[in-house]
Amino acid sequence: MKTTLYLQNLKDSGCEDLILKRLSELEHLKNITFKLQYGTVSFEHHNKEDIEAVKHRLSKMGYPPFGEKNSLGKKAKAYIHCTAGRIKK
Repeated sequence: MKTTLYLQNLKDSGCEDLILKRLSELEHLKNITFKLQYGTVSFEHHNKEDIEAVKHRLSKMGYPPFGEKNSLGKKAKAYIHCTAGRIKK
């Protein structure tokens, strides 16, 4: 199955690098693609539990999918992650 999620708090390619790295650590995910201009991440998976694991991981990183609460804490985490991703380049 393939799923596409629309994400909040995306800034630049620093976000992209981190998201791709962290999602590639999850089991059962393949062909992970990220489109900053659309604010989406797409991936192939085995079941609904895989989708929930992705949503949970993204939310903890500060990139909750649309429809999920976007607190100030999550916005701050996203900002820090994007900045760190740019510095590592």
